[in-house]
Order: sequence, then C-alpha cells, then structure tokens
Amino acid sequence: MTAPEPVRSGDSVTIDKDMSISHRDFFRVLPGALATGDYRIDGDRVVAEEGDCRRLEITLSPEERREVPDLSLPKTQVRLTFIGFTEAEMKDRLALFERSFQRGGG
Repeated sequence: MTAPEPVRSGDSVTIDKDMSISHRDFFRVLPGALATGDYRIDGDRVVAEEGDCRRLEITLSPEERREVPDLSLPKTQVRLTFIGFTEAEMKDRLALFERSFQRGGG
C-alpha cells in the first residue's frame, strides 16, 4: 500500500497517516517525535510551535481496532499539517516523526 500524497495549500502541507497505534502509546512516544519541546495537547489535537512562523498541527481520529485473524490491533488516523516550513524542514520533521514511531519486528 502506498502512502497518500501530501496535500499542499498555500504555506501548508497536510499528510494523512494510517497508524497501528493507540492514543495512549501515541502520546507516550510524541515528545521524542517532535523537533521542539514547545507544544500543547488539547484532547486529540497537538500543536507544536517552532519560532514565530512554523507550526505543526497533529490531529488524531477516534481510536479504532484493526481485526486480522487471531489478532486485534489499535488503529488511528493521524493528520499532520505543516505550516510555514520549507520543503527541507518539513522532510526533516517528517523523518524524525516516522523514526520515532517506527517499530521493529523479527
């Protein structure tokens, strides 16, 4: 399955992710996934500020379950909206986010 293409609008880029994670685990991992400690959580929404003009808004869907034979996994749709970032800055922040939430298997 390929990831959806980013949606660009003015100075913002929105990326939707289908993640196998509970809200509890998402918020536990979140601090290491952000390039700044300047963020606030309001329910299922996170706003991370970087300087005067860059902001990352993260919105979580209601938590669901993904059922596969003999297994039930958490599922959360995560929307990342990058506002005021250059393309390179956005790619750096996205890479940090993805590395932080990456799970190893084996």
